Amino acid sequence: MSNQTLMPGIAAHRLPAEVVAENFAHYMPAYDRHEARVAADRCYFCHDAPCMTACPTAIDIPLFIRQIATGTPEAAARTILSQNILGGMCARVCPTETLCEEVCVREVAEGKPVEIGRLQRYATDTLMEKGVHPFTRAAATGKRVAVVGAGPAGLACAHRLALHGHEVTVFERRPKAGGLNEFGIAAYKSTDDFAAREVAWLLQIGGITIETGRELGRDFSLASLEADHDAVFLGIGLAGVNALGVPGEDLAGVRNAVDFIAELRQAADKSALPVGRDVVVIGGGMTAVDAAVQSKLLGAQSVTMVYRRGKEHMSASLYEQDHATASGVTILYGAAPVRIIGQGAVEAVEFIRDGESFTLRADQVFKAIGQTLVGEPIARDGKKLVRRAGKVWAGGDCAAGGEDLTVTAVAQGRDAAEEIHATLMA
Repeated sequence: MSNQTLMPGIAAHRLPAEVVAENFAHYMPAYDRHEARVAADRCYFCHDAPCMTACPTAIDIPLFIRQIATGTPEAAARTILSQNILGGMCARVCPTETLCEEVCVREVAEGKPVEIGRLQRYATDTLMEKGVHPFTRAAATGKRVAVVGAGPAGLACAHRLALHGHEVTVFERRPKAGGLNEFGIAAYKSTDDFAAREVAWLLQIGGITIETGRELGRDFSLASLEADHDAVFLGIGLAGVNALGVPGEDLAGVRNAVDFIAELRQAADKSALPVGRDVVVIGGGMTAVDAAVQSKLLGAQSVTMVYRRGKEHMSASLYEQDHATASGVTILYGAAPVRIIGQGAVEAVEFIRDGESFTLRADQVFKAIGQTLVGEPIARDGKKLVRRAGKVWAGGDCAAGGEDLTVTAVAQGRDAAEEIHATLMA
């Protein structure tokens, strides 16, 4: 049993199980066939589509929307998946409001974009529900590639390599594949075990073996992978969590937001997960928003997000910030933590803003100030991995560049696979 359950103010079953289940139902319902056709008809099918340019995976958005409009969602799905094999999950979690939909001509002219993300979900769900895998593997090349990390970057890389006929072994330190999609995204954004179902569907391409519970630096070395394989791709993510560096950080009731989110994603009965009465979340990214909103959905009475800079600097989009406040979360800007107060367990957090200090009551504090690379020394560019060193490629959150988004990780994994394929077949 978690020690959080034994602390005053932190309790399970704050809300009835049926209420929690309803709270965590997908917050953006799927289109039905008629709704999708109506939504698709709003698209201007721009020749020089700005939405396509804004997509990190360069999906041909006007084409797939036209395919939906003409009643062929399976063809639309193939258009999407040819560029983004995890298009189903990206349709659920991608910040479309700051990417493709932000530059939609309808948004610019009318303030209401074509709902590209929901249309993408409709198309990919239609195909996946039929159990169909739209791609056929090429003839075997005899080349063997190791992929470390079964997150979005690793899975996208593995699928594209398998598609080209290579044999791929994916090593994953966790007990399940999926990475961020399985463990790091708010439960209400990915319901019905979708992440695991998408992985199973992806593996239908063949030629991919996933070995879970296998960690780089503990069970094998990078040198051993290079010796046993023709190429190596590192998609290990960011397993470390940045510390606040303030007194009281080790008090009971203070925990990493990513651990809370992962625990919630794997919980069979979400109402049984302990949550505080007064919750403080420190940070300004999507992890902070997800921890804050889900605390409220579990029944926390007050939830406050505190970010050290101004609203415009938050990495969480304005849409997500508005979603948090609409869910009952209070957001305070321009305040930095000074110390966490308590005798054995957290009781309050002291902050400073504009030279003045203030205190927020708290029985649970979530740290969400960014993650960091951990593990054995590997060629790095600053705090992240270089994209390529010898026969080793890297992509996703662990690699330099990109915006630490699922869709960016997919693009980097796919592109690395194409480079690996070209190198191996030269």
